[in-house]
Amino acid sequence: MKPNRLLALALAASFAASASAHAAPAAKNIIFFLGDGMGPTTITAARIYKYKEEGLLNFEKFERTARLKTYSNDAMTTDSAPSMGTYMTGIKINNDVISMADAKPVPPAKDANGNPTVDQCGADNGRAATTILELAKAHGKAVGSITTTELTHATPASTFSHVCDRDAVYQIAAQVVPGGAGYNTALMDGVDVLMGGGRHHFSPYDTTGNPEGRADGRDMMAEFAARGYTVALDRNGMLAAPAGRKFVGIYAKDTHLDYDLTRRPEQPSLSEMTRKAIDLLSQDKDGFFLMVEGGKIDHALHGTNAKNALHDTVAMDDAVQAAVDKMRALDPGLANTLIVVTADHDHTLTFNGYAKRGNPILDIVRSYHDGQPARDADGKTYTTLVFGNGPNRKERRVDVTSEQVLADAYQQETGLKTTSESHGGGDVKLFATGAGSKVFKGTMENTQVFHLMKAAFGF
Repeated sequence: MKPNRLLALALAASFAASASAHAAPAAKNIIFFLGDGMGPTTITAARIYKYKEEGLLNFEKFERTARLKTYSNDAMTTDSAPSMGTYMTGIKINNDVISMADAKPVPPAKDANGNPTVDQCGADNGRAATTILELAKAHGKAVGSITTTELTHATPASTFSHVCDRDAVYQIAAQVVPGGAGYNTALMDGVDVLMGGGRHHFSPYDTTGNPEGRADGRDMMAEFAARGYTVALDRNGMLAAPAGRKFVGIYAKDTHLDYDLTRRPEQPSLSEMTRKAIDLLSQDKDGFFLMVEGGKIDHALHGTNAKNALHDTVAMDDAVQAAVDKMRALDPGLANTLIVVTADHDHTLTFNGYAKRGNPILDIVRSYHDGQPARDADGKTYTTLVFGNGPNRKERRVDVTSEQVLADAYQQETGLKTTSESHGGGDVKLFATGAGSKVFKGTMENTQVFHLMKAAFGF
């Protein structure tokens, strides 16, 4: 038989197997967890931080695993916007662009108040790419998007909005408020559950009280309420929110939520947000789609502060377990629920030296030979975790002590000196369990995640 004929038969068999795997919808509900910047080294370090070398994070116990390639449409190393947009739409997207095909990023211009609120995208710059959240809404499912970042940040924005530049946050806010100017009508009667920070993008400008507020004067929190949403500004308001109504909770006035390590009591934990979102969304008999982001992992890594990055990774892992427990009670065996956990990109975090087993992951390296501090070629102590680049590179290295490096705000040393630590271009891990999870395996393009979730829903 000719080689081309053999190749054709092999491809046909592959396509048939793929079609068979996707033939029947398996999931009524999908919960998609995104650990922003949670690369493989961060996962390993968080595991050791919480459970020692021999332990496992909760999501590492899932039955299905895969590796995902993360490059964007125009860059070897992606930023959060195109990577999350790819998960949500199934297409490669340019860096800085939110869920749009063929769009080039154009940052917004500043208004009279000095805030970047003026849209510069232009009518012919790309086209909206339908997201899995929009598809779920169109099929009658309840939908939600919750995050520890600002609600207008790249990851949540990529579920419900379409803009040419991730910095167009005031435009992103307008797209998610039902009935108002600029509303994304593909969301129909609105996203059912929204939680995060960044209330200034939804509230009117005030010289002293809200200097980064909206120049158009809109009070979008009031607009949400007028559309039947329960609106909460803090944890107590969230916990008291009744079932059977749409919900928006924005728990920080002018920024992201706190790191979990120093979280103020008025802000809910990601686990609490996740449980509440499931309580609200699971009222829909047709099922739901929920996106949950642990976004502060990325912020800590950019600041070369490993302790907060690891602590927030554990906090997201706790939220994953909260979702698993909640859904197993509602859906025994997760027979109708798919849970996916992954990251949008890696960072430059890496392990140094040969620390003895049981040495605290954030500590200086202590030798597995004798437990004494290891030293570099200049005789200086150093930490197990370091970054490839970032702001904290000394002109001349000095000894560091355990007391210094175990402090909450300690910034690990870096190789290349940059103003902010960058993303890494390596593959990330994916973990899946429940209905339709068997197809998540091997090394995949990140575009495939959308198509596998879409098939699991039967769309």
